[in-house]
Amino acid sequence: MDFLKMMKQAKQMQEQMGSLQEEIASVSVEGTAGGGMVSVTMTGKGELTALKIDPSLVKEEDVEILEDLILAAHQDAKAKSEALLQEKTQELMGGLGLPPGFKLPF
Repeated sequence: MDFLKMMKQAKQMQEQMGSLQEEIASVSVEGTAGGGMVSVTMTGKGELTALKIDPSLVKEEDVEILEDLILAAHQDAKAKSEALLQEKTQELMGGLGLPPGFKLPF
């Protein structure tokens, strides 16, 4: 593979990564815990945008359970967001035909 072609591909990939980052930022993922009793919605960048709690969980004696379920729902959403980013990145990388292990300068 000649160097100029590789540099063109690297520039093209940099532009596509910028588009991918914008696309991921606009995606919304939902994570749930407790059989759906707690759900969180977050952007692809990990910003929490919504939190829903089943009213049956709002009891003074269940506060620790509720806190654990909120954390679990957030982790679920974060894992989904990261999986989506990895999937989209692999699609992008696969389309460029770069040699395995090729590191880009960005």
